[in-house]
Amino acid sequence: MLQKSQEMDGGNQSGDSGFLLVGISEIPEQQSILFWAFVSMYLVTVVGNALIILAIASDSRLYTPMYFFLANLSFTDLFFVTNTIPKMLVNLQSQNKAISYAGCLTQLYFLVSLVALDNLILAVMAYDRYVAICRPLHYTTTMSPKLCVSLLALCWVLSVLYGLIHTLLMTRVVFCGVQKIHYIFCEMYVLLRLACSNTQVNHMVLIVTGCFVFLIPLGFMITSYVWIIRAILRIPSSSNKYKAFSTCASHLAVVSLFYGTLCMVYLQPLHTYSMKDSVATVMYAVVTPMMNPFIYSLRNKDMHGALGRLLRKPCQGLIKG
Repeated sequence: MLQKSQEMDGGNQSGDSGFLLVGISEIPEQQSILFWAFVSMYLVTVVGNALIILAIASDSRLYTPMYFFLANLSFTDLFFVTNTIPKMLVNLQSQNKAISYAGCLTQLYFLVSLVALDNLILAVMAYDRYVAICRPLHYTTTMSPKLCVSLLALCWVLSVLYGLIHTLLMTRVVFCGVQKIHYIFCEMYVLLRLACSNTQVNHMVLIVTGCFVFLIPLGFMITSYVWIIRAILRIPSSSNKYKAFSTCASHLAVVSLFYGTLCMVYLQPLHTYSMKDSVATVMYAVVTPMMNPFIYSLRNKDMHGALGRLLRKPCQGLIKG
């Protein structure tokens, strides 16, 4: 924990005020632009993901494993942006940019846990597509409701443990005085760069657990898509090939966006972390959750129909009234 009035190499350490989230820019004009940009992205993200959840919940035709996991992915994205963006918006409009030590660790815990949960749900969705395309006759029995709930519960347990490990390790890190975080939220690498104590253990655990929680699922997804592509290529009809691939295209696009930005940030040595990586973090923390509803609904006829029926209900109620 932040230690008060502790001597270390002749210098005082103080954690009385926690951290200062100064953001990406301290220039007032740029802060105003950033504020409205992030407000817009936050509203789009919340509305988009909420509509996905409501559309799936209100339409029995979407009560399938694929949409079950999609609804949970949207819920995770909704929770994810709500954990970070509101505090950032307050800081952009306020002179007081302080965040307490406990508040910073809480934000860090949910940030790390939800990123892991996003990733694990994407891996489970890849398995769902593999079974649907490579073993269609066994799909209903294989992807049973019991298995779907069990897989989702496993994702939650692993992500909670992942976040807990890194948050507890962060409590061992010593910070000297009031630290300025030139960033939009309490991010793992940023905090480790600010530490006064040795963070080698944190860094090593980050790499080891990152390989387990991110690289193994990525390898699983790549393997699944190798088998999926092989199965699609064996389909004789071009129209059926297109139809089969279209069911995977949205998931493949989200995985590419998610891992593309994530790898830019975390698969590198701690000492090389710089401001350019903050842009990549904004991509996976803000842009990816915002884009997911569009990607999954853009060319999905079932989702189009469900959203249309959902949005028509209030209008029909007003007309009848």
